[in-house]
Amino acid sequence: MISKTRKVTGGIYEFQVQGAVNLAEFSPVKEASSLIAYGGDSRVGLGSCVFKEEDRDAPSFDYQHIRDFNLGAKVRSVAWSPASVVGAGLETSVQLCVASDDNKLRVYSSDLRGTESIKILSGHTDFINDVSFESTEGAVIASVGDDCKCRLWGDALNQVAELALQSPGMSVCFNPQDPHKLMVAEKRGRIRFYDLVTQQPFMSLETGGGSILSADWSECSPNRVGAVVGGEWMVWDITRSSYPVDREQAHPQIGRKFKWSKMSPDLFATLGGPQHEAKIFHLGHRQMPISEALPVTGSLSWHAFLPVCAVAMDTKVKLMFAET
Repeated sequence: MISKTRKVTGGIYEFQVQGAVNLAEFSPVKEASSLIAYGGDSRVGLGSCVFKEEDRDAPSFDYQHIRDFNLGAKVRSVAWSPASVVGAGLETSVQLCVASDDNKLRVYSSDLRGTESIKILSGHTDFINDVSFESTEGAVIASVGDDCKCRLWGDALNQVAELALQSPGMSVCFNPQDPHKLMVAEKRGRIRFYDLVTQQPFMSLETGGGSILSADWSECSPNRVGAVVGGEWMVWDITRSSYPVDREQAHPQIGRKFKWSKMSPDLFATLGGPQHEAKIFHLGHRQMPISEALPVTGSLSWHAFLPVCAVAMDTKVKLMFAET
């Protein structure tokens, strides 16, 4: 696959790939921060993005395609294992979990030199909306879907638990600092937190009305949870209230994605209608450093330690630098 890179404008870069893509996901692991995965109708592509901020000898931005993994089904979500590592002096090991529209999870493990394995995880009976690795060692995978279930996969990638939800699960993520705490956002407007030792909920957040299509737990400030509800973004401080402490209109129509930056506790991005816009917000000064209209709906993903947000669009992946 031949990829072309170019600087579009200001702080926006892009690279082109073969075939349509509907999501892009940076590796959140600092030891593998250059890696990015992107998914389309039947495969996941893997590439390397290097910015001048990471390597002084590199051009302003350089992208190299590494390889493709064929699925035979449309990609709905991608998560990286925190055990992924790559680079000089390190033994390369990459692990991805991919949710596809055949209601299955596929876990890919590779050394990127020809040794790889694929394991298919079956259990969900409807679309899988999100998947997440436990945040320290990647020993547990959590997935949520339209079957109103949160499923946990552990030893030998077998299902080890099933949590019943009251409505479709839209987002799932582990506490960035405590692998035994799990957040699940349900479509009907409730965010629950589970203790995985007891497998019981211990706290919940409310929207006050309105459906949640996406929520995220801040890695920089684990007291903060954010979500898109209708056309608004909402932010909770879980130490203060079960209702939002901050909210603002983000999109004229429904918001579809919310993602916190991994390098700033105040920076986050949303994606919503009517023109499938990606917007970046800063809680401190409330201005939008970047607002980019996209021709198709794509995902949002932040670089492990740079203020760069990736968005998939048609046959390209755009990379937006935010002012901090």
